[in-house]
Amino acid sequence: MKMSKGQIGGRLLGLAVAGMAFLVGGAAFAEVGQPAPWEFKLQGSASPVMDNITWFHNFLTVLITCITLFVLVLLVLVVVKFNAKANPVPSKTTHNTLIEVVWTIVPVLILVGIAVPSFRLLFEELDVPKADLTVKATGKQWYWSYAYPDNGKFEFDSLLAQDKKPRLLGVDNELVVPVNKVVRVQVTGADVIHSFAVPAFGIKIDAIPGRLNETWFKATKTGMFYGQCSELCGKDHAFMPIAVRVVSDKDFAAWVETAKKKFASNPSNTEVASAAEVAH
Repeated sequence: MKMSKGQIGGRLLGLAVAGMAFLVGGAAFAEVGQPAPWEFKLQGSASPVMDNITWFHNFLTVLITCITLFVLVLLVLVVVKFNAKANPVPSKTTHNTLIEVVWTIVPVLILVGIAVPSFRLLFEELDVPKADLTVKATGKQWYWSYAYPDNGKFEFDSLLAQDKKPRLLGVDNELVVPVNKVVRVQVTGADVIHSFAVPAFGIKIDAIPGRLNETWFKATKTGMFYGQCSELCGKDHAFMPIAVRVVSDKDFAAWVETAKKKFASNPSNTEVASAAEVAH
């Protein structure tokens, strides 16, 4: 059955409307700082590094889409114009200098165009600026421990809380940091290799026993942001989430004073202190 131009146009319009509804629906479900239903893009950004990661991702998506469409057009032209029916006498052309120069230079320019922002982004991720706050994250089987060496040297454990939302991401004690401050995160492992990752901040770094790795972020929004251990570390790998609560400077100062008292009697701290006394 043949369709008229009007019917074809109606079908295309319907597909376009459905596509827009899908996009709008995905955006409506989007939640900052955590995975969202029907999410098909990166999580919302909450740091300058993640802003650049998102831009680079979108730039590469557009670039590879254009390259793919260009190659598709060339293939269609070859099939249509250079088949045996359209060309009963095949061409005996062996080379074309202009085409060979172009298909050598253009890919080089494309790779350079990718390399420049790529190296700039890598440098930004690895070059830790002067920190306003240092936090130490220690991966353990299967939870995280956080220490604040700049704020009284207290330490606490952060374990999965089954009764908290979002499911498998809520914890009993969140990592708390102030907004718009450079936070240096020192990461290590106590037993096996873990990985500290928070997508909204654009950070992911391995926690390796016997090694102290470093990363950083500057949260630009207040709220809760979630991540997970991103290195296969044992049977409960899926149950060691990372929850970061970003608050104002005033709220952070108040939380520090409360945390000093709350975690002063932390068993892990007592064990550390006892070990230190024995060593002396």
